[in-house]
Amino acid sequence: MMTMNSDVMETTDDKAKLTEKELKQIYVRSCQLDISWNYERQQHMGYSYALTPVIRKLYPGEENKEKRVAALKRGLEFMAITPQLSTLLMGINAAMEEENSNNPQFDGNSINAVKTSLMGPLAGIGDSLIPGTLRIIASGIAISFAANGSILGPLLFLLIFNIPAFIIRYFCLKWGYGFGSTFIEKIAESGIMNKISYYAGIIGLMVIGGMVCQQVALDLPIMVGSGDFAEPLTNYLDQIMPCLIQLGLFGGMYWILGKKVKTTTILMVLIVVCCAICFVFGL
Repeated sequence: MMTMNSDVMETTDDKAKLTEKELKQIYVRSCQLDISWNYERQQHMGYSYALTPVIRKLYPGEENKEKRVAALKRGLEFMAITPQLSTLLMGINAAMEEENSNNPQFDGNSINAVKTSLMGPLAGIGDSLIPGTLRIIASGIAISFAANGSILGPLLFLLIFNIPAFIIRYFCLKWGYGFGSTFIEKIAESGIMNKISYYAGIIGLMVIGGMVCQQVALDLPIMVGSGDFAEPLTNYLDQIMPCLIQLGLFGGMYWILGKKVKTTTILMVLIVVCCAICFVFGL
């Protein structure tokens, strides 16, 4: 069970304070962030849904109906963020809503301003860490087992990807609510954000390179030499650089994708080319 310890204060008579209950509800509901994804505002419905318990707690009763409606509408603005890091923004949002409910001088418009300004950087870091690094590492390990017919393949993928992801959700929510809107500013000033993105990119590229060598199988049916001294051309190329053919194929596909060629077109062309090669060489 989640515990927020001293970061969460109980409700007092004069001020509305969020409790551990509301933060747990945010944590659970954040898992459904993409459930109502759409092309207009993307994750806005899931985001507003996650913060609904907070809004109900901070703006109770008919006397606060207008404030409650306004707060819910703030959550329906455009949202695009990595789901696993969304709880950091939700925690900051919850802390600002709490201040807004207790401080008449607080500018409610600043909540959306902060949310909009942090959404992009968090999405960039989250995409490089979660889909760009963690998912690739999990896939690389899982594919090695699955290729041999082992049930450990899908199980390891689910465990390696989801366990860190749920831990990240928890700590992001705790830190986001605890530090409020100054959290990202402190991280940005320390330069940690740039370092995280840089090293995550390096790890991701290393994993992709390893997957290309192990998972892309391609041998050229061309022999060099004659008689007993004939050897496949692949052997000579591997002496220049191991897995040079796989690297060339991967680089070619990456270059084609960079030209905005449709994936379906690439697949159809590859199928035709492979069939032609097999026919010519009798494979």
